[in-house]
Amino acid sequence: MRKTVAGMLITLDGVVESPEKWQLRYFDDELGELIDAAASESDAILLGRRTYEEFAAFWPSQGSDEPMADYMNDTPKHIVSTTLKELEWNNSTLVSGDVADTVEALKRQPGKNLQIYGSPTLVRSLLGAGLLDELDLLVHPIVVEAVSGSSRTGRTGRCSGSSTHERSAQASRPSGMRPRGPRRVDE
Repeated sequence: MRKTVAGMLITLDGVVESPEKWQLRYFDDELGELIDAAASESDAILLGRRTYEEFAAFWPSQGSDEPMADYMNDTPKHIVSTTLKELEWNNSTLVSGDVADTVEALKRQPGKNLQIYGSPTLVRSLLGAGLLDELDLLVHPIVVEAVSGSSRTGRTGRCSGSSTHERSAQASRPSGMRPRGPRRVDE
């Protein structure tokens, strides 16, 4: 039976939203290898609506010379949404009915893993339904308050990714999460 595997970029304070605003300076060869390994172990992608919309706006215009472009564009994608009616990104199938039933059916099909990128709402629902087999959290040594305007504390405001926070996190973080020089995340 196939496994559902989610990979999420996450900050020390649990933020997973808008990683394009805070994770790029931590991306290095080691992190790239982790992402490539997850891709090589999967033959289907499962995405929530927001992640699909972000990816569909970027990946189709990327050429084969861009790492991951062929995988992202050619791999079958199952998109969970109650609001989308049509999907324009090639190899995309809309999942609008019972998500648990659909994921269970996909898991019974022969093949490699079903890989989930981002999609925190989808990941939470699969966790609650007992349908997520692995959750890979790629923890970034930074504290971000409400990059997307919301947080679990209800506070909104600026990112607080100062070098003080980064230094205190370095001892316990994976070696692949190396800051690319001190600067605020919101710069």
